[in-house]
Amino acid sequence: MHAPLKVDPRTLDDYLTAMSRSVFEPGLNWRVVETKWPGIVDAFDAFDALKVAAYTPADVDRLMADSRVIRNRKKIEAIVHNAGEMLLLGHDAEGFRAYLGSHGSYAETVAALKEHFRFLGDSGAYHFLYVVGQPVPSHEEWMCEHAPRTRRAQ
Repeated sequence: MHAPLKVDPRTLDDYLTAMSRSVFEPGLNWRVVETKWPGIVDAFDAFDALKVAAYTPADVDRLMADSRVIRNRKKIEAIVHNAGEMLLLGHDAEGFRAYLGSHGSYAETVAALKEHFRFLGDSGAYHFLYVVGQPVPSHEEWMCEHAPRTRRAQ
């Protein structure tokens, strides 16, 4: 597997795009997400944060019927929720960037993300923060800290 490409988020939509990819990938082979990604972006209105935050249950049903999308209702609903949270916390890219930088440490930032955003666990938060250019521990350091306990004991 290769390191994900970093982006320079210029809009809230860029942040939502990166976070949504981190929501879709857990539990799936990253190649599945990679293959479907262009259709997912199209189906989600290019992750326009204002539009996605306003999605209704009918929009979620529409996405569940769209073969271009990874049809996991909880993940789709999480992305709608996350768009709304992003708007509340940041209003725009600069505000959201300031929010991400306001926590003092990587661990505090991850804790805040997990509190506000759905389907964003330790791995997804690491991926998201890495992609949007926020400070993260090295992958090796992160893996040592998050390796299953049985592997740590060996």
